Amino acid sequence: MRGLVREQGGKIPSCATDRFVSKVRGQRPASDIAQLIEPLLILVQSIDTQLANTEEQLAVLCAQEPIIAVLTTTPGVGTVVAATFMSVVDEAKRFHSAHQLESYVGLVPSEDTTGGKRRLGAISKKGNSYLRSLLVQAAWVIVRSSDKSDPLYLWVTQLTQRRGKRIAVVALARRLVGVLWAMWRDGTVYDAKHLAQQGVRGLRGAVQSLEQQKEALTQAAKKKSVKLASNQPAATSRRSQKTPAVKAA
Repeated sequence: MRGLVREQGGKIPSCATDRFVSKVRGQRPASDIAQLIEPLLILVQSIDTQLANTEEQLAVLCAQEPIIAVLTTTPGVGTVVAATFMSVVDEAKRFHSAHQLESYVGLVPSEDTTGGKRRLGAISKKGNSYLRSLLVQAAWVIVRSSDKSDPLYLWVTQLTQRRGKRIAVVALARRLVGVLWAMWRDGTVYDAKHLAQQGVRGLRGAVQSLEQQKEALTQAAKKKSVKLASNQPAATSRRSQKTPAVKAA
């Protein structure tokens, strides 16, 4: 649509995805342009409605898994990342170490060792590619974070100076796997202070107060990766039409 409007000498300003349709129609483009893009606007509006319904169902399902709320206390990790991580890993305790899970996800260097010489290459890219891409995106969120005091941000910043930003981001995604695995294994929320002192292994011995966990979960609930039903005006009319799977959940 932007390309079609640009060909006619117009311009569609940038905006949030969920406001795109109303933004375009609010500009009142010329009749010939409006006639050209209206079918596409109707299509986008239909997709937005389907996505809103899907996000509502996802929010209902995620509410049944308390560990998802725990994982979202980690910087860069929202509901979608946490839910995907949980669905792929299935059970944290089936992995004996963070490295095992990092290898399972495909974020460890590939190895080609012959003749007693060890050669390490790019990451293996084994396992679930969707989860791996989400973890890399979560790492980019941390890199662009406004919280410059977080230990994960400080760690990736130091690594960036030595190895470059792209390599550092993938390394941070690998470290995120270890952090999320340790949090899930021990049932602890993200503790920046403890992570800075102990590293990933130190999360096993973390003792967290109920107040600390409550505060972390409250902050995590503010993340907007999935829209809750209460935030959607159109959700009320759809609640009575939930799928059988959602009703069962």
